[in-house]
Amino acid sequence: MSGAGAFSLLPGAAGSPVILHVPHASRAIPAAVRSGIVLDDAALERELDHITDAHTDRLAALAARACSLTPWRFVNRLSRLVVDPERFPDEREEMLSVGMGAVYTRTTHGERLRDPDADPAPLVDRYFTPYARAMTAAVEDRLAATGRAVVVDVHSYPSRALPYELHGTGPRPPVCLGTDSFHTPPALTAHARRAFAGLGGTAVDTPFAGTYVPLRFHGRERRVEALMVEIRRDGYMREPGGPPGPGLSALAGALAELVDAIGGGPGG
Repeated sequence: MSGAGAFSLLPGAAGSPVILHVPHASRAIPAAVRSGIVLDDAALERELDHITDAHTDRLAALAARACSLTPWRFVNRLSRLVVDPERFPDEREEMLSVGMGAVYTRTTHGERLRDPDADPAPLVDRYFTPYARAMTAAVEDRLAATGRAVVVDVHSYPSRALPYELHGTGPRPPVCLGTDSFHTPPALTAHARRAFAGLGGTAVDTPFAGTYVPLRFHGRERRVEALMVEIRRDGYMREPGGPPGPGLSALAGALAELVDAIGGGPGG
């Protein structure tokens, strides 16, 4: 699979500024990439259970269908064990300390995933760079069409902290809202708090912080807004890696409410 075929941009309404970004829902690993992973098949399946944001692609699809103005969706079709498109591809990435930069060398439990001396550049060139280029183009398109772009980053996280988490000792709310001081206006966070209020509560930047913005715009373009939505997995699925439950429908409704709230004008 080429880098360009590793993700999909699913069109929304011409007037929608919203892009639902789904980077970690897939378990797919091309055979050529699998050969560089040292885990046996059973251990790899267990790792995928822990590391995959299962069913978040379905969550985004259900929400998009429920919106009054259909958002755009940018969906990663490959596992984050191929490359993680949300990491910095260089020494700026704090997760390098646990072997989880753009190309992971360690698992969620600190075990060896790849040879630590393996060159990440081929995977970055083939998968990370085309993904980043396409996401940048998607944001540029929304800016040109609507005058703003709002990236809603759709994730999930386990109810119990995994060893790789650098900040896993903090509260683990049903919905974690990740923000950026430059790209997340207070109105956007407020919309999210209201939309998810009936699902057990929200907290900001715990246990995960920040949100995804293409590097071309990061810290430069205020018309690009962004918010990360991290759903605690026990609220909608059986952990780890199990099927979705009835909570998925309620979450989709709340996500649609958020999209509708932010789709009408700058800052909501």
